[in-house]
Amino acid sequence: MAKVADRYLLVDPWAIIEEGFDSERGRVSESIFSLGNEYMGVRGYAEEGYSGDTLVGSYFNGLFEEIKLGAHYKGIIRRLRFMASAVDWLYTRIRVGDETLDLAKSKISGFSRKLDFKTGAYSREFIWHLQAGGSIKVSFIRLVSMTKSNLGCQQISFEAIDCTGSVEVRSGLDFNIIHEDQGRNLWEGVRQGGIGEVTAILAQTISTGNRLFSGFTLNTSVPIAPVMIQEDKFIGQDFSLPLAVGSKVSFEKIVANYAELVPPVTSEAVWTMGIELAAQFGALTFAAIAEEQATYWGRVWEASDIEIEGDPENQQGIRFCIFQLYQTYRGENPGFNIGAKGLTGEAYRGLAFWDTESYCLPFYLFNNPKAAKSLLEFRYKTLTEAIERAKEVDCIGACYPIATIDGTESCDLWQHSNLQLHVGTAVGYGIWHYVKTVGDTEFLYEKGIEMLIQISRFYASRGQWGQRSGQYGYFGVMGPDEFQLMVNNNCYINLMAKKLFEYTLESINEMEQVAPEQIKQLIAALALSEQERSTWQRMADNMHIPLDEATGIFEEHDGFFDMPHIDIHSIPVSEFPLYSNWSYDRLYRYDMIKQPDVLMFMFLYNQDFTPEVKRANYEYYEPRCIHESSLSPSIHSILASEIGRNEEAYQFFEFATRLDLDNYNRNTREGLHTTSIAAAWMNIVYGFGGMRSDGAGLVLNPTIPQIWSSYRFKVIYRGTTLSIVTNKDILTIRAESGVSVEVIVYGKAYLIDSVGIELPVQNVIYAGEAVMQ
Repeated sequence: MAKVADRYLLVDPWAIIEEGFDSERGRVSESIFSLGNEYMGVRGYAEEGYSGDTLVGSYFNGLFEEIKLGAHYKGIIRRLRFMASAVDWLYTRIRVGDETLDLAKSKISGFSRKLDFKTGAYSREFIWHLQAGGSIKVSFIRLVSMTKSNLGCQQISFEAIDCTGSVEVRSGLDFNIIHEDQGRNLWEGVRQGGIGEVTAILAQTISTGNRLFSGFTLNTSVPIAPVMIQEDKFIGQDFSLPLAVGSKVSFEKIVANYAELVPPVTSEAVWTMGIELAAQFGALTFAAIAEEQATYWGRVWEASDIEIEGDPENQQGIRFCIFQLYQTYRGENPGFNIGAKGLTGEAYRGLAFWDTESYCLPFYLFNNPKAAKSLLEFRYKTLTEAIERAKEVDCIGACYPIATIDGTESCDLWQHSNLQLHVGTAVGYGIWHYVKTVGDTEFLYEKGIEMLIQISRFYASRGQWGQRSGQYGYFGVMGPDEFQLMVNNNCYINLMAKKLFEYTLESINEMEQVAPEQIKQLIAALALSEQERSTWQRMADNMHIPLDEATGIFEEHDGFFDMPHIDIHSIPVSEFPLYSNWSYDRLYRYDMIKQPDVLMFMFLYNQDFTPEVKRANYEYYEPRCIHESSLSPSIHSILASEIGRNEEAYQFFEFATRLDLDNYNRNTREGLHTTSIAAAWMNIVYGFGGMRSDGAGLVLNPTIPQIWSSYRFKVIYRGTTLSIVTNKDILTIRAESGVSVEVIVYGKAYLIDSVGIELPVQNVIYAGEAVMQ
């Protein structure tokens, strides 16, 4: 893993701080200093305008545009939907005399910016040295409210150091944004104007008709005489603020953003609702919003903080990760999902992948169960689209897409959209993991079971029986390892499908005992027969799981063990990333893997395997993995920690929390690696904390990295908040709230209450349940 940090940010336990303006790193900082609240997100771009390299990114969860594709074969998508870059609601232009402020051209000094984890505020300040003489201190603060999804605001102040006169400001709302990936603007104006104190605009996406309202009110420290400016897809207010040496003047912009997708909600209704929100928010002050924001973040850190003593870089890093995970998703808007870049950039088109259930869900399960449920609600909301997708690929049931923003398939690479079958099993796993962790059987009975039945139908119709082996499996597929194309019996897909069938049948049987009328009605509605259920059982019992019995190593797919071997360390660093430097077909010729496949299911169903089996598979597959996916190192670190390879575990972890802060992959400029950020949390809690949540009960086997003095984290388990503190010698676990719960610690069951337990820290490998040898 030849990854090198590009470290330029100050190390601070509660903030990200950049001192000095570096245009070469401008886009990287725009990603890192992003703000969001699940409903909307905005990159850390310069709102005053910047003529240098920048990505003015303003995004709204679930708001999309589409393009038509020229597909000629059945089952290959004919349209692609993607997150649309939307209104620049922070739009500001600042002029003094004949000079317009532009960091690419203006002379400045003392530049600094800060993202404060405790307040949720992004601030910038610098001294602007005017061409005509004199200097002004300019300060910016922006917030995206975590308590009111539609609310955003900014405060800009000017303090004359040695000049007088006035500063001319234009504050507006601009839909003339170029979506960089498409190279064009995606919006057409619907309505704009002023009503009372509100300046507002409504626009819609050209192809899909998604509507977005944006409206603002202004508060100023001195009286102004604003003049409304209206242009194509733009509305704003021009005004002047007086400058006097030693005095500060400022203005606040309070913004309401309100999105609606397609009819039946009319544009008139969207406009009316938006105006009402803007007028309501206009009664607020920036100070009141900031105070409410700080209170919110105080509650977050009380519940979800991870404290590390002895490692300031990773202390900052993990808090950045937790901060971004809360910004990305809160569960306040049911039906939203998590894009691969969250709401921080256009890469991956704002689409959600299987990472949601596999990597992101655990964080929310143990920190915000409401958000975890909301993620699964998205899959239920889009069940109809999954059923339609199954028909497109000549199957029945529900085929969940590999990449989506609205439930439809939006991956235009057929080898991924048609061959990667593991999204459905990830959804099934997510339901299983949620129900067993939270205990929400109501969700299972009302929504989860319907999804499980339809997903099982898909896997029953997509697989085939081997004509010689007589076993069931999946042919012509691609697993999580995307360097193995059109393979047969990918071990991950087969094993996860087996688990899916078993869980679906168990859930039906359970409901027949405890909710007989409810399951009877569903069985009738879905026309689920006894024969279909028995067929699923036969498929599960006879699923082909490629395994070398002598070594205990699972074969990634049929024939993998016989593929040509390549020493991945012999590949020159200059050839990475391979996707950019190797012929596409060359990627698929070796036993080289992109990311964990066999090791992935050993993490998900960890307690099913003995330490010996996990060690054998780790030692076989790790040397073949090039970690071309940012999701890869965390899983390797977790398993390395489990099998006692502590130094190796920490080496994999070293850049987990700082993947974006230090731009290890040199692509942070495209947006944050949101799902990898979630994996960094798992790396600490599941890795060093030794937590396992896939067995009969919660397991904790904490160890501590040599460099750390201590660390602590909290998890919510079955409604009880557990505090886990580990230092060099002592492990302390206690219940901070809720009822007493049983936890298995170092192989022994303890009932954890408010008094808690203290145990010596051990570094021992425990076998768990180990039912699959």
